[in-house]
Amino acid sequence: MTLAFAPTLVRRRTLARVGASLIGWAMTLPFVAGMVLFLVLPCIAVLGMAFTDWSLGAREFGFVGFQNFEVLFGDRTFRQSLGNTLIFAAIVTPVSVAIGLWLAVLVEASVRGRAFFRSALFLPVVSTTVAMAIVWEFLLHPTLGPVNTLFAALGLPRQGFLADADTVLVTLAMIGIWENAGYVMVLTLAGLKSIPSDLYDAGAIDGVDEGWSRFWAITFPMLGPTMVFVVIVSLLRSLRTFDTVAALTQGGPRGSSEVLLWTIYEEGFMFFRVGYAAALTVVFVVLLLVITFVKFRVLDRAVHYG
Repeated sequence: MTLAFAPTLVRRRTLARVGASLIGWAMTLPFVAGMVLFLVLPCIAVLGMAFTDWSLGAREFGFVGFQNFEVLFGDRTFRQSLGNTLIFAAIVTPVSVAIGLWLAVLVEASVRGRAFFRSALFLPVVSTTVAMAIVWEFLLHPTLGPVNTLFAALGLPRQGFLADADTVLVTLAMIGIWENAGYVMVLTLAGLKSIPSDLYDAGAIDGVDEGWSRFWAITFPMLGPTMVFVVIVSLLRSLRTFDTVAALTQGGPRGSSEVLLWTIYEEGFMFFRVGYAAALTVVFVVLLLVITFVKFRVLDRAVHYG
């Protein structure tokens, strides 16, 4: 009787496993379908269009091979926008990470008003970029802006922050730091919360109980994995800057603030050169992947001590 019952039990367990597997696939199907529809297929379409001469609205197009990429690497506008993007990221990423880390340590150490400061410093991240751009445009106006009014009161020359080719990229970078520092702060606060308090107690016994000695001996090393993530995310956010440029300068003056995403938008939706814009997009994505991979390998190795 026991031998007759064993196959039935095995079949029931097998059916139960198959049923659980089917339920799992059914629950993940909407996500998988959405990812394929909104991520995988558009990526394939962009990659395919990069090898065509299709213009927006045209009924016909032809395959041109690598011609778009050959034109791209000889294009002065592309080289300028690539350089502007890298300079922007090189300024925004380290400064915003340093400021965000500093703010996180200060907020975590504060006894009163911790929730208020977290909310106030995170406000630039959740605010509408266009609305904030209008505010910045007023603040930095050459004649009416409070910043230049203060300069004039101090006897300093007025500055065309957003109208001068020599200052516009640095000005946009300062706005980018203001936007990104709160985001870094929140991520770093999460890392600070994960540090065991026992380490600080042990450090106090060894004489490492306050100020910079405690920060460099305990806090900063324990934040290593968090900082790897923060640096990479901040770098990607900096390289993908678009909203501020679109709202304030549209790449001007004379292309001095033109970044890669603005160039892609301009080529695709102003000049209707969709094939060329797709080639720009492919190069941009490859650039992001390479930089992210190199950064991750370097920072991850440093965090884990070789």
